[in-house]
Amino acid sequence: MMKMSFQSVLLAVSVITTTGLMSGCQSTQPVDQHNLTLLEHAPFKVLEVESQEEIFVLDEQIITSLKQHFRQDAQPEIKHAQLIMQFLLENGDASLSYMSDANLTASQTYQNLNANCLSLSILAYSLSDFLNLEAEFQKVHVPEYWASSRGYNFLSGHINLKIHEDRTKYYTKKVLHTAPRTLTIDFDPNSRQQAFKTTPISKDRVTAMFYNNKGAIHMVENKYDLAFSYFNAAIKIDENYSSAWANLAILYRLSDQLETAERLYNQAIALNPNNNTAKGNLAVLYDLTNREEQAKNIRGQLHKFRKSNPYYILTLGNQAMEDGHITKAIRHYRNVLKLNNRLHEGHFALAKAYYAKGDLKLTKTHMKRALELAEFEHNQIQYRGKLEWLDAVAKN
Repeated sequence: MMKMSFQSVLLAVSVITTTGLMSGCQSTQPVDQHNLTLLEHAPFKVLEVESQEEIFVLDEQIITSLKQHFRQDAQPEIKHAQLIMQFLLENGDASLSYMSDANLTASQTYQNLNANCLSLSILAYSLSDFLNLEAEFQKVHVPEYWASSRGYNFLSGHINLKIHEDRTKYYTKKVLHTAPRTLTIDFDPNSRQQAFKTTPISKDRVTAMFYNNKGAIHMVENKYDLAFSYFNAAIKIDENYSSAWANLAILYRLSDQLETAERLYNQAIALNPNNNTAKGNLAVLYDLTNREEQAKNIRGQLHKFRKSNPYYILTLGNQAMEDGHITKAIRHYRNVLKLNNRLHEGHFALAKAYYAKGDLKLTKTHMKRALELAEFEHNQIQYRGKLEWLDAVAKN
């Protein structure tokens, strides 16, 4: 059985894509009011979470630093945004895993640039606002990608920021108005290198994503009241955000409230028929309620759609490894590299599988290849350390 999957928005990962089984557009179907009522009578304690203002505000230390370099009333200049974003790109580490404490407010992110794409984009938005630039969040439509941690699979999304230099309000009528220039800020080099489709999303949706990420982390940590508080906040600010409903359903499922969990899964799917993670988790619930045939149908449809996605095949290999089926895992990992032989994650996984079989030669071969392909320092350090350890073992 596949692991339970959560949904989030992180750096260098992706969003849910369109399945051939369902329509490609997000539903405009209104939220079931009964489901909203469920939140008012939930069996969880509602705790205080960050407000939207607290998420986006720049603290006095940041403002003082900015004022030393920029006039707050200056005309909006794209070059100002470029200077700040270059600083963020050069000083941040884009390789954090899901379980790191990377879901930060704008001010926290400025102090600790090791953050995910959501946090960095929130900071970029706030800095752009200070510079009188208009900023627009965008969801980036990239292939499904999973990260595994603490016994769960995490399907993560990616966003970026489009900045507009609209200086018309600073010009007099005597000045010829030119078209505003734009700059797209994307903290994932893979996304920057490929022309993925983007869709504008609101500040409220980004705030809901922030709450959803925090809720997922607290749920894995068994802090159910805090997890509910964040999912509840996400739905209150954007009740059409499917991922928050899907993760809330997982929370009810973990609390053994299966009927409510099923209602919430269906709500998530009604809002976004392409929410494949919600469908996969609904299949888990069907298994638990002796509806194996319905679960099998969902998994068959999802596998048909995902079988050409190397990241999906990678999760199958990881599952096989955890189950102790090393030969099966190697077969999956080799299929990953047939689909994309430049995925460092695929070579690293294959190296681990060959090491489990005792084949040190192939272990080193794929570890070296993983190091060659890794773009982020975090991964390079990890792979280099593994190679040094393998060399030490070989000498002994």
